Parts: sequence; C-alpha cells; structure tokens
Amino acid sequence: MRMLVFSTQSYDRVALDRANAGFGHALEYLETRLDRHTATLARGAPAVCVFVNDVLDAETLALLYEGGTRLIALRCAGYNQVDLRAADALELTVVRVPAYSPHAVAEHAVALILCLDRKLHRAYNRVRENNFRLDGLEGFDLFGKTIGVIGTGRIGSVFARIMLGFGCRVLACDAAGVDASLLQAGVEARALSPLLADSDIVSLHCPLTPDTYHLIDESALSAMRPGAMLINTSRGGLLDTAAVVRALKQGQLGALGLDVYEQEGDLFFEDLSDRIVPDDVFQRLLTFPNVLITGHQAFLTREALTAIAVTTLQNVRDFEAGVACANRITSALLQPAAS
Repeated sequence: MRMLVFSTQSYDRVALDRANAGFGHALEYLETRLDRHTATLARGAPAVCVFVNDVLDAETLALLYEGGTRLIALRCAGYNQVDLRAADALELTVVRVPAYSPHAVAEHAVALILCLDRKLHRAYNRVRENNFRLDGLEGFDLFGKTIGVIGTGRIGSVFARIMLGFGCRVLACDAAGVDASLLQAGVEARALSPLLADSDIVSLHCPLTPDTYHLIDESALSAMRPGAMLINTSRGGLLDTAAVVRALKQGQLGALGLDVYEQEGDLFFEDLSDRIVPDDVFQRLLTFPNVLITGHQAFLTREALTAIAVTTLQNVRDFEAGVACANRITSALLQPAAS
C-alpha cells in the first residue's frame, strides 16, 4: 500500500525502511508536519503516517478523506492530536502503536531525575570550562526517598519498578486502580492529593484527556511537598506551565524535568538554533538552573524505533488485507480511562 509519512526524521526513515523489507509497502517521506494547510499533499495516498505533533482536526481529516485517504497510522501511543469523532463520522480508520518500549520512556524519566539530582548538566558544562569546583552541585540519595507515580500503565509500571530497585518508597495513583502485581511488589496505592503531599519526586505517566488536562495546576503544585521534583515524560498538556513557572520562582517546586511541553508543536523536532524563539514561557523555563528539558526524545531508542516501525507497517498490512486490527482506535476511547 502507498503511504505518505509526515514529520519524517532521519531515524524514522531508517527504521521504517529496514522494517519495510518484510512488508513491501510503498513509503514516501515528507519532513512536513501534517495539518489543514498541508493535507492536500496526501491527495491520492490511501494511507498517511503521522506523529505526535501532527494536527488531525476535523478540517484536516475532511481534506484527507476528500483526497482519497482512508487510513491514518499513528506511529505513537497517544492520540490526543486526532479528532476521533470526526474520523468515525468519515469512516476513516485510525490505528496506533499502543506499546513499543515502555522501558525507553521510563528509563528516560529516571535519567532526568538523576541528572537533576546530581546536577550533571551543570557539572558537565563546568568541567568543559576547566572549572572543577563542586560548590552548588550537592545532590541527595535516592535511596529511601518517596516517589509518586501518576498513571500506572505500561510505562508508569516499569518506572515504578525501577524506583523500587533504587530502594525508594513508591506511591501510585491511577484512575483505574493500581495493578495488583505492583502492589505485591511493594508499591502503595494513594489518591492524588496525599500522593502529592508525601512525595519527594512526582513523575507523570498518564495520557492527556479532558480529565487530565492541566492535572498539575496551581492547586496541585501548592499541595506538593516544598522543594519536590516534578518529572513529565508523558504529554505537555498535563502541566499548567505558567503555574509551574510561578512555583519555580517561589521555590515551592525544587526541580523540573521535562521531555514534553504544551506548545512543543512549534519547537520540537526542528533546528531553531539560528532563530529567535518567541515563546516567552519556554524561554523563561530555560533560565532556571534547576530545570532540565529534552526535546521529546524519551522514546528514541533503537529497540523502540524498531517496534514502532514494525507495528505501524503491520497495522497497514492488516488494513489492506481487511483484517480487524487490534490497534484500531475510535471515539469510544475518549471516555475517561486509565493510562
């Protein structure tokens, strides 16, 4: 099947081409992001493949349908960028990659914690300037600290188990309840408010839904233990970023690690090093020495890229063969659900 791949990076092409040797689809690559302004580029392509910052609103979907597209293959787990109700109305099939490597994202969250705790980002720059003083680089032992995990789906569960391995006390909350296997491993189930109040580090691993939008707002930040660390490798919209900036300025929030950002669609996956970035909130975040931001790279491991490519191409094959695809998503998923 012919498929147009939007928002393509070099690693996408390598992984998809390697996996496609076993499928034989006709893949065409575009660096362009898919939205209502670029949807006409897909005219004549029965399938499109998109990523997290492509915008598939009702207008974009209608343009895709008019151009002959019938399959939308997400090479990611999240689907908040797709108007699923509009897709259902047009009888467009939407498929995703629900699980690729939960270890990749969970381990990246741990890397953010360790880097912020031990000030590795600051130490790296000092040593490069031949400054070997240790003032200001004091960290803390993770052993014995309390870690709050919000969302215990595949990624959150892996993260929780890793932190247990550090000798941490792990608290978890999930709308659907914490899995029994995690409880048996030593994780303690908590409601959101006591979890925030008792945790030295809070890590977000839940999807972005109407119920979780700005889950961490001014009220939640005020409920957190003063000086706590906050980690988000899930979706940028889980945070009220303006409230987070205020909490950092006031010292209520001790450290912040982000791999996602609410307005990242205008920034991430692009080289903007020779431009002025007009996002004042993002620029303000970069001024804090206790803030570490990576550009949505938590998924970026060889294992994850391979799994994403294989699952995506299998989804396309199932559609082409008229086989029911287990990874199809519809508007029924918009009901409140666990991560």
